[in-house]
Amino acid sequence: MSDPIADSRERAELRATVRRVVADVSPPERVAELDEAEVFDDELHRALASLDVLRLGLDVGDVRDQLVAIEELGAGPTSMAAFLISHYAAVGLVSGLGGPEDLVDAALAGAARISFALSEPDGGTAVARVMRTRAAQGADGWRVTGTKLWTSGALEADAIVVFARTSPIERSPADGITMFLVPRGAPGLSVRALRTFGIHGMSTCDLQLEDVPAPVLGPVDGGLRAAFAAIGGEGMHAAAACLGAGRGALDLAVSYAKERLVFGRPIGGFQVPQHWLVDGAVALEAARGLLWRAAEIDVGGGDSSSLAAMAKLAASDAAVTIALQGMQLLGGLGYTRDVAMQRFFRDARLWSFSPLTNEMVRNGLGERLLGLPRSY
Repeated sequence: MSDPIADSRERAELRATVRRVVADVSPPERVAELDEAEVFDDELHRALASLDVLRLGLDVGDVRDQLVAIEELGAGPTSMAAFLISHYAAVGLVSGLGGPEDLVDAALAGAARISFALSEPDGGTAVARVMRTRAAQGADGWRVTGTKLWTSGALEADAIVVFARTSPIERSPADGITMFLVPRGAPGLSVRALRTFGIHGMSTCDLQLEDVPAPVLGPVDGGLRAAFAAIGGEGMHAAAACLGAGRGALDLAVSYAKERLVFGRPIGGFQVPQHWLVDGAVALEAARGLLWRAAEIDVGGGDSSSLAAMAKLAASDAAVTIALQGMQLLGGLGYTRDVAMQRFFRDARLWSFSPLTNEMVRNGLGERLLGLPRSY
């Protein structure tokens, strides 16, 4: 596919640079090898840090630069795109709320990593209402006890932002929750990697916290609202990752369709596969239009939440459909782990339910955009 027309000259250069680094440092064979081994790509992480990609939107550039980097990584080493989403959110949060400067500087330089622990076994979307992790203040400071689930990158993190209830629910479930910055080696903290369907190049973990000492990050009892204000771009980030994964799957399918002969002609010359490929290209460009409109509004200080939600919905649906039809087009080859199509499907599937399920995204749009009664 052609490069996005939304790119400015500077972002076109950024896109070309990230694409070149991916090709040099993490080509498809290496991505497949690390995916099979379920290992984080430290070498690519260092290369991105050297190019200041870890700083984009934090102390250089804005969210549009982040979207370019995430998309380019999504088209190849998709796990690193997922890492960048977590990195931008966590580092932006710690920096914006006055966290340790040395930790922020190290994370921006690629010398440290920060993870983000909000979800719990009893709730993802409604976690504020059912949060069981608690923190209490004693003579020696705050201590946190509870369980966190689906925490991205915790196994590799130097510090973890942990949300805990510090006051009972009174007016709103979002009140009475505080953030804590837990060092990776804190006494009472245990981290266990989960075996996930996709995104094998970054750990997904559950955390057990037993009376863990930790300093407060941000306002006491106002942590969740502060976090929502700081990480509002996660829907746009997810959409960018899906654009990348969808593009990677589509490029692979198109290449195969041009070369694979059936009954003496390329398989791409038959209407059904050709229509699949065209529909995929249209779906990606439609999602891209929504995403870049959202990003422009966000940079201008406006409310981009509905457009960002639509972009995430459209991009995740497109990526999963393209990869699934790509597996069908490749036939038996698409079912093997030797070809990246199945990995694009596994990886893109994450964003059908993260950071919100697509069903909840639709619920929110129905209420917010169309003025329909609340459906949940």
